[in-house]
Amino acid sequence: MAEIKKIKGRLSIDYMARDYDSLLASMQALVPTKLPEWKTSNSEADFGRVLLELFAHMGDILSYYQDRAVNESFLNTAQTRRSIIQHLRLIAYTLATAAPASAALTLMVPEACDEIISIQKGDAFATKSQKDSPSVRFEYTREVPMDIDCSTLPRAKNLKTNNIFKLLGGLPNKNWEVQIDPMTFKPYTLLSGVPIEEGRLVEDEILGTSDGSENQHYGLAHLGLILRSLGQGTQIQKDIILLTELGGVIDEWTLQESLSFSREEQKDYLISIDENDQATVVFGDGAFGAIPAPEAEIRVSYRVGGGLKGNVVAETIQTLVDAPSLALLGAKVDNPSAATGGAERETIENAVRHAPSVFRSLKRAVTANDYEALALEFTGVGKVRAEGTNWNTVILYVAPQGGGHVSDVLEANLLAYFEDKRPVATLIEIQDVYYVQIYVTSEVDVESYYSADEIQEKVETAVAALLAFDAVDFAQTLYLSKFYEAIEAIDGVKGVNISEFRTDEEAENIIHIEGKIILGSNKIPELPARDTDYANGARVITSGGSL
Repeated sequence: MAEIKKIKGRLSIDYMARDYDSLLASMQALVPTKLPEWKTSNSEADFGRVLLELFAHMGDILSYYQDRAVNESFLNTAQTRRSIIQHLRLIAYTLATAAPASAALTLMVPEACDEIISIQKGDAFATKSQKDSPSVRFEYTREVPMDIDCSTLPRAKNLKTNNIFKLLGGLPNKNWEVQIDPMTFKPYTLLSGVPIEEGRLVEDEILGTSDGSENQHYGLAHLGLILRSLGQGTQIQKDIILLTELGGVIDEWTLQESLSFSREEQKDYLISIDENDQATVVFGDGAFGAIPAPEAEIRVSYRVGGGLKGNVVAETIQTLVDAPSLALLGAKVDNPSAATGGAERETIENAVRHAPSVFRSLKRAVTANDYEALALEFTGVGKVRAEGTNWNTVILYVAPQGGGHVSDVLEANLLAYFEDKRPVATLIEIQDVYYVQIYVTSEVDVESYYSADEIQEKVETAVAALLAFDAVDFAQTLYLSKFYEAIEAIDGVKGVNISEFRTDEEAENIIHIEGKIILGSNKIPELPARDTDYANGARVITSGGSL
């Protein structure tokens, strides 16, 4: 009889009556009724027994493939990413690619500069490479260059101040400040808010030459395409640009989610991404979407990257990798805040859980659930809560993947994404969530022959897991009993007393009498700041044990 079991967190159909042992037992039970003269069926040396075992072995293999085929036929029980991709195509849902982290750079320009600096798409910056962590590349990704006329910038010699090291306000542009480099003691003009994203630009890659046939396919040379679903409104950047050229005439093609509504002469194409992150460009058949003209050269520019590795901490992006105009001037860069929004490709568990709500919304944002479901489909968004403030305004409280605050790039892309999904009269505002730091102090009595240091590390890990970004949500109630339960479950813990359980808004060394912390609708709990005694999840005081 078939049973539904959970294997590695996923539902699976398990036909227990069709494995090797059950098949062999069933055939042995039939021997007396079918061949009563066969008296040695239980002897392993018997040739007939050998045949039965071979049949059971082959039956087990065939049953395995039959079970796999049945499992892969249903969305809730499919185990492979390939099957999930094919199922979700039926409802026009595409698994999200890895999302790039974004940050805002502060640019330090020498005061002697009188030139026009132009930061172009593809100009690259990076973190410094370390032994256990390679450098992470960031690029300026906007289509419009950022031009800076240094001759119009404020000068330190023209500013009156008694303290040259003091940051000066009231300048012609609020994003500009004059400062002294503490290393060289030379004046620099600072520009804040230069938007960058993690990843690498692949420019003008030649896919091939059109042969004029229907449904042509061309695979991209690099894996890890960054592809976000942007709306039809103003876009600050394009993740992929595809061009064809024939006889000096260049045509730009438009990326679509489907060619079902493309006319025969409409220059549209699709991007298909398989389970190995291999992206393929797919053209139409002449009836649904145009066919590239024979002998036309096909080339594409796109970006690759994305993932959690891009969520680097503040003051780490300080290397000019490929920014010629800045390097020639001796300019410097830094990121005053951490990069946020980097996320791995969408998991099949998330897709199975999330795709039905997106399908029910018909990709139209009407109710609060629609806004939340569609926002979560956008790569880089980790958590979201929608709230209607009046008849035509919706506020989206957004937490980027992995935590942190919404960058200007993510905000602009998310607003563009909703442009063709919201009602015409509805206004959307993107706001940061309010992170509430949770402080926990536990006094742990350690069993004999256990290392106090190891127990402390395990307690910190257990508490950190309860407050991890993926484990918390909006308006969550935190129960003191859960922290006791997690700590007491650790081998080597003889006893525990939690003497502090509070938020960062409350006085130190207090514990909630009711044993719970109730957070507001726009608040999410998080671990305390890195520079505190609670940075690893909890402040732990151990006693006993043996070092």
